[in-house]
Amino acid sequence: MTRSFAAVAAIFLTLNADADEARIALIIDDVGYRLTEGWRTVSLPGPVAVAVLPAAPQAARLATAAHGSGKEILVHLPLQASVDDGLDEPGSITLDTTREGFSRAFQHAVMQVPHAGGVNNHRGSLLTRHPGHMRWLMEEIGEQDEWFFVDSYTTHHSVALAIAREHDVPAARRDVFLDSSRDPASIEREFERLKAIARRGGVAIGIGHPFPETLDFLEATLPELERDGIKLISLARALRAKEQPGSGKAGGKFAAP
Repeated sequence: MTRSFAAVAAIFLTLNADADEARIALIIDDVGYRLTEGWRTVSLPGPVAVAVLPAAPQAARLATAAHGSGKEILVHLPLQASVDDGLDEPGSITLDTTREGFSRAFQHAVMQVPHAGGVNNHRGSLLTRHPGHMRWLMEEIGEQDEWFFVDSYTTHHSVALAIAREHDVPAARRDVFLDSSRDPASIEREFERLKAIARRGGVAIGIGHPFPETLDFLEATLPELERDGIKLISLARALRAKEQPGSGKAGGKFAAP
């Protein structure tokens, strides 16, 4: 009896090894313009995902290089923000975009970012609060081969995650922006907050940008992460972990370790 119980316990602990581990996944947004920072992003240690702006002049080059380095690639899809500050990316999808126009813009963006396996939104504080446009987005993502969605969560009114789940699109929401301020002390504080969320909930997703200050911090910090009891994992694993408590789903690419 005792031996049988021990064997079952050992199997349980093996299958649930991740449950006792604090894990983070990281995305670097806005890649595709500056080559120096782009190469540094591609060279970051570990499975740091790279979100590429489709219209950026170095988009295809850096996406291909990131893929060659084993990084996950996302289409950093430009969506309309609530404030018209003149900073919209070329090809940005707006509230006035028709369903047909949405599909054209999405497909064009996909073609500009080779090796992509998912989408996260660039800006989008206006569009992500509109269920109709988010349904269109999830329909387009659902047409791809096992793609996923990460809500950059640029507004607390976003409905993107809820709509993704309605459409059975594997999805999650970022937990922390690392560098809303580029001050190194602020970046460090936000990274500590990301780790604290991971320790409480098991897994957390952070988003940064290819700023020199952010890259300096990550280049120095990531190699030491596991010594602090934190594991850097892929977005695929992070999404699987975030899905399991609510839905129990772990299909397709998200069933991989």
